[in-house]
Amino acid sequence: MDKKIQGLEIFIFDLGNNGKVYDAFNRVIESYPESTEIMRRLKSLGYRIGVASRTSCIEEANDLIRLFDWDCLIDFKQIYPGRKTSHIGKIKEESGYELNEMIFYDDENRNIVDLERINVCSILVPDGINFGILQKGIDKFLKKKIKPNKINFETTSTSVKKKP
Repeated sequence: MDKKIQGLEIFIFDLGNNGKVYDAFNRVIESYPESTEIMRRLKSLGYRIGVASRTSCIEEANDLIRLFDWDCLIDFKQIYPGRKTSHIGKIKEESGYELNEMIFYDDENRNIVDLERINVCSILVPDGINFGILQKGIDKFLKKKIKPNKINFETTSTSVKKKP
């Protein structure tokens, strides 16, 4: 969301009669194409969603969340200037989830590095989220969580019959 507000001269947003979000210059403001559907799908599967933004435009960020109709999809919001580790720490407190139970997607590498250091599975999304990147994060998360069972064949006693 941070990139959606950066560079806008006036932070006034409004919902047009056509359902699109406009800024003060009547320019259409759009979310990444698959972001709303991704959140809807995750919510329908019972996942909880958090948003962390270091923007100083707190009211405007909340306006965009409301205008994109994401309020019903987002369970935890941490929108204020500061480090992502602080945002995620507060989401941890609110949600009851451990850091290693979260997947974090962000468009800034510094945030990915910071959160990987505290054991949050983190995925860089320089061009926004889509279902392919969502799956990449899920795969990375599962790989970290599920360690393959190591079997020591030298000490395992099993009898195997060869087929003739």
